[in-house]
Amino acid sequence: MNIHNLMEEVVTYRINKLYDQVKEVKTSWLTCDCDNCRMDTISYVLNRIAPRYVVSGRGVTHARDVMEDPQVRADIDSLGLEGIRIVSGTKRPFHSSPRKECVVLANAEPVFNFPTIQGTVLEGNTFEPLVGATVVLKADGKPVVMADVTWANPINTYNSTKATYSFWPKAVSAKKENETKKFNFTLDITCPGYDPITYSFDLNLVSETVIKGELDTTVSLKIMDLVMFRSEIINNMDRMIKE
Repeated sequence: MNIHNLMEEVVTYRINKLYDQVKEVKTSWLTCDCDNCRMDTISYVLNRIAPRYVVSGRGVTHARDVMEDPQVRADIDSLGLEGIRIVSGTKRPFHSSPRKECVVLANAEPVFNFPTIQGTVLEGNTFEPLVGATVVLKADGKPVVMADVTWANPINTYNSTKATYSFWPKAVSAKKENETKKFNFTLDITCPGYDPITYSFDLNLVSETVIKGELDTTVSLKIMDLVMFRSEIINNMDRMIKE
C-alpha cells in the first residue's frame, strides 16, 4: 500500500506559478528563484497546510477538485508569498548549488535538541479556530531562532491549518553530554480586534552529542488551546467589575 499526500503536487504547482509571476513583474524583494529556494518554500507551505491523503493511484482524480477549491488556493498563495519572502530574505548557505552539495554537516558537540512546539488559537466567543492571529515564540524576550528557514517565527494562523501554529527551535550548545537544563519560553499572540495574550511554559531537556538535522514528528510538545477575546468584551467586563 502506498499512501500519498495530494497537497505535495498542488502546493508544488502553485508555488512554481507564484515564483514565475513574482519574477515576471520583477519584484525587488525576490533575490533568487533557484530550485533549492523553491523547494524550501514548498516545504514551508506543506508544513503549514492540511494534508489530503490518497492510497496509490486511487483518489488522484480528486487532485483537480483540490486545485479548483478557491479557499485552498487562497491559503496556499498567501502562505506561498509569505514563504517566498522569508526564503529570499534568509537563504541558506550554497542555496543555488545542487541539493546534495547543500548539506551542512552537524558538529559532533553536545547540544540541546528541541522538539516541535504546536498549538491552536481559538476565538473566545465561539471557541472556533481564530484565523489571522500572529504567534511569536520568545526566549529572554527575543524571538527564538528556528531550525531552518522553512519554519517561521512569528507565524500567522490560517483557515487551512485550522489556526494551528508550529515551531521547531534551533539546537543550542551544551557544556557536556547528558547535561540537564530548563528552558523558559513565552508565546505572544496578537490579532486585530482582540486583546493580546502571553503564555509561558518550560522545557526540561537533556543534552545530546549530535544535532538532529531531521524532523522527528513523534517528538513534539502540544500546548494547551489558547483563547483570545475581543477587546470590547474585555473592556465591558472591566467596566462591570469597577461598577
